[in-house]
Amino acid sequence: MRLISKVVPLAALYLGLSFSALAMASEETRLLESINSYRSQAQPCGGQASAELPPLASDPRLLMPVSNTTDLQQAMTRASYPMVTVQAITLSGPRDAAAAMQAIQESFCQVVLDPQFVDIGISRENRDWRIVLARPLLTSRLRDWQSEGQALLSFINTARGQARQCGTQSFEAAQPLTWNTSLAGAAESHSRAMANNNFFDHKGRNGDTPGDRAELAGYLAQQIGENIAAGQDNARKVVDGWLASPGHCATLMSPAYRELGAAYAADPKSDAGIYWTAMFGAPSGNGGE
Repeated sequence: MRLISKVVPLAALYLGLSFSALAMASEETRLLESINSYRSQAQPCGGQASAELPPLASDPRLLMPVSNTTDLQQAMTRASYPMVTVQAITLSGPRDAAAAMQAIQESFCQVVLDPQFVDIGISRENRDWRIVLARPLLTSRLRDWQSEGQALLSFINTARGQARQCGTQSFEAAQPLTWNTSLAGAAESHSRAMANNNFFDHKGRNGDTPGDRAELAGYLAQQIGENIAAGQDNARKVVDGWLASPGHCATLMSPAYRELGAAYAADPKSDAGIYWTAMFGAPSGNGGE
């Protein structure tokens, strides 16, 4: 499969809030959910089909007043959001999230389906909306790809240790995965290919599939799965994004898999900057190591 604050209010603080203000916040949340659902499936846009994309993370630094006409890059600097790129969508007229989503699909599909964006902020004033999408600079100090791959394994195993719902599918807690160097090498190769060739897809530029790459690395498999991500600057964000996406979550939680190899690769010239691959395997015979 292809392949982000909760406030617990004191009641007294809410006595002065109007119902309409609470409804607005709810509509903004609904719009974010609609956008991420839209991104999670291939969509026709601009005469071609988009890739299946990971969810955008809500970042409060991207909440910009709708009436604010300040230069967007200057606003990002003042908000202490170091970025590579940013773009804003302004809508006037939609009464609710459903109407706003329809307008986005009709006029701004290429923006919300751009794989380089990682974070989002949605602001609303009556029927005026401002949706800000951005990709931050890589601010984490990443270790080598093997170490970060092992960090992915740790976060994935923590997630597998709890029963959870992935979209409409329910999963019991699953046994932890073990590290496999062959799968890790295949994951690093695909992450590097995506970063250096500036694409985001399970199929390689030469047409190879996850199964092909595992076989080439010497991994004999009963079953292979793959999750990919782009733009997130640490392993925890990657796994959080996968858990928020039903398809990625289902792959991550599947009890069929026994082993994992994972890696990242970065290239500042690429759209997303950093690309991650996790390869899940169920070995056939002695096809593990």
